[in-house]
Amino acid sequence: MEILEKNLNYVFVNKALCSEALTHRSYGSPNNERLEFLGDSVLNLVIARSLFVQYPNLAEGDLTRIRSSLVNQEGLAAVAADLRIGEFLKLGTGEMKTGGSTRPSILSDAVEAIFGAVYLDAGFDVVERVINGVYQQYLDAVNPDAAYKDAKTRLQEYLQGKKLDLPEYAVLDILGEDHNQEFIVSCAIHSLNITVEGQGRSRRVAEQNAALNALDLVP
Repeated sequence: MEILEKNLNYVFVNKALCSEALTHRSYGSPNNERLEFLGDSVLNLVIARSLFVQYPNLAEGDLTRIRSSLVNQEGLAAVAADLRIGEFLKLGTGEMKTGGSTRPSILSDAVEAIFGAVYLDAGFDVVERVINGVYQQYLDAVNPDAAYKDAKTRLQEYLQGKKLDLPEYAVLDILGEDHNQEFIVSCAIHSLNITVEGQGRSRRVAEQNAALNALDLVP
């Protein structure tokens, strides 16, 4: 935990909050789902405020797209790698065997939970400092002139530019209970003989992750 606190540049007063934030539901209860819910809102507010101040002339739509690129599953997984979250996760035996400590959906949830835990531990001003510190390199790298299009849009435009058929998405499986589902979706580009999968807490997120994986494979 000391390594994580050093990477966050924050020391928890209530260590139990940090422990809970790192506990996946597969490990038992209490787990990090409630903290993830809280941290998601805190993170979005902090990043929105930072972008609002940093780019006073950008329109709402551009700000929204930039924020989304920073706090989506891909962005959160990158933050998790910076913080070395995977090393500290508490996972059930099944998740450990199937590589849960490197799964983007689990890592991104844990990052949000950590921010939720910091907020409860020290309040908004402190969590804002922590989040901005963690995200500084990503905020500095923002190019306000970039399109920040989502993965599905980028994949579609790429294929259209090559005059290739558009990708086909299909739900392969839905895991978990109704209130806590995980979608597994395929993305098939038949003209390129490419079929990949994506996973997420909603069909939309799973499709975006599948499109992102497909973008890694297109020539």
